[in-house]
Amino acid sequence: AEKPAAAHSPPAAAPGAEPKPKNTLADGDVHIMHGGVGQYKIKNAGGVYYCTCVAWRFQKAAVDERTCKHLVDFLGAEYMAWKLRHVTPAGDDAESSEPLPKPKKFGAPGVLLANKWDECHDPTGWWMSEKLDGVRAYWNGTRFLSRLGNEFTAPAYFTKELPRGVVLDGELFGGRKKFQFTVGIVKSSAKSALWKNLTYQVFDAPELRKPFEERLAYLEENFGEGKGLEFVRVVEHCKCKSQAQLLSKLKEVEKEGAEGLMLRQPGSMYHNGRSGSLLKVKSIHDYEAKVLAHERGKGKNASCTGALLCVLPNGKKFSVGSGLTDKDRRSPPKIGAIITFRFQELTDSGIPRFPRYIGLRADAKWPPDSPWPP
Repeated sequence: AEKPAAAHSPPAAAPGAEPKPKNTLADGDVHIMHGGVGQYKIKNAGGVYYCTCVAWRFQKAAVDERTCKHLVDFLGAEYMAWKLRHVTPAGDDAESSEPLPKPKKFGAPGVLLANKWDECHDPTGWWMSEKLDGVRAYWNGTRFLSRLGNEFTAPAYFTKELPRGVVLDGELFGGRKKFQFTVGIVKSSAKSALWKNLTYQVFDAPELRKPFEERLAYLEENFGEGKGLEFVRVVEHCKCKSQAQLLSKLKEVEKEGAEGLMLRQPGSMYHNGRSGSLLKVKSIHDYEAKVLAHERGKGKNASCTGALLCVLPNGKKFSVGSGLTDKDRRSPPKIGAIITFRFQELTDSGIPRFPRYIGLRADAKWPPDSPWPP
């Protein structure tokens, strides 16, 4: 495999100590490994190393308990062997040496989903809160579920503060600009000590068939400040006074590293699916990048381009697949071409998050005149 451009080799460990990985990546960074049948991506997400190879993806173990030949090659055989023997136990779950049950698949819980706010919509009187950059988690009264019904296997010490038999909706949250870190923890096993870095930010009680204000009051009464809860928080809401206040608040929270804002219609009920009673407010950025390579697609795109491997003026590399039409995939922008892409925000390591291909910039020069980040 080629030497990782973004990787570095830490100093050797002292005898008897935890072995050091042969190479490391910054959180959010990706390294390309070349194999016998193509190329694979190794990514560090929240301290957990992922690989796109089939052998890694189809293992049933938690993501922090998986391995493959590409991770062994990149991180080193000695480090991987040690890591698999020392998944750090934490809290109440450390008391038992029995293996934890594997995550299960349940029916999708049917959560409330937001529409995008339009500036023509007057937000005055709506409830305003921060849009958290976390992982949506539906507490069904016994366990956390994703929007698709996949179980998040949280440690017992983390869930003991949550009520049994009461349904809650919220996000597992590791802090602003820590989405990848949060995802890595949520996908790890329940024995991971990293769960102590998260909180469950509650913003609704779906089965309480009352207006939003009464549901919010219930959350504050049971999980609000002064309850002495370590891992459960209630998302703060305030009334929006005007569109000018909304835009000012949006600018303020985005400057502080937040993803955006949410608007909740006063008096609204909880609905399954997308609803106009919940609106997301956020900024989207455009910028230019240079195409370095064409990445082979999968499934229906197996015979054409799946994504464009691109580079920013500062040398950061990333892939853009979303936004490519069938025509673009059959005849992608040439190597060296400059494209425009749209993205929501940057990861901790400066990589565009959720990039979307907009089009070819035939009139652009490299590097662009506009500053990065925009």
